[in-house]
Amino acid sequence: MEKVILVDKLDNEIGSMEKQEAHIKGVLHRAFSIFVFNSKKELLLQRRAKTKYHSAGLWTNTCCSHPRPNESTKEAANRRLKEEMGMSCNLSKQFDFIYKAILINGLYEHEFDHVYFGTSNDTPTINLSEVDTYEYKTLEAIKKEIKNKPERYTEWFKICFIQVEKFYNKNL
Repeated sequence: MEKVILVDKLDNEIGSMEKQEAHIKGVLHRAFSIFVFNSKKELLLQRRAKTKYHSAGLWTNTCCSHPRPNESTKEAANRRLKEEMGMSCNLSKQFDFIYKAILINGLYEHEFDHVYFGTSNDTPTINLSEVDTYEYKTLEAIKKEIKNKPERYTEWFKICFIQVEKFYNKNL
């Protein structure tokens, strides 16, 4: 049974809860999102496996998940990048944000999200139980597609993308 870390609005730990229960109840919990760029400044996107219990088959950032109790967010980010995409790279934290989104199956994403950027030209070796496929796209192409076909993307990715674009263009 996978647990998530419950937090307050300042990211102070206040307990833990089974992951699916947290998504049913919409309880604020700690999460992370990873954005890996290649040397052409393209973002590595993944399409979530069709068997995922929420947001299945939708495009999203390189990797995202939750740290486990007694695991740092950066340790968890490195672990999940390896587990989902079969790759590793130097990850640097860029910003945090809180969001709450209602998903189509009645679940909620209510997360204090820690956002990491990384750079790699490695070819992913995807875990097919987590990821259906992947592709690299420019930020401009992603922005255009989100505007024209928002239903193809996860809710958290659409919320976070605007900030990612600003931070990427400002800092890299």
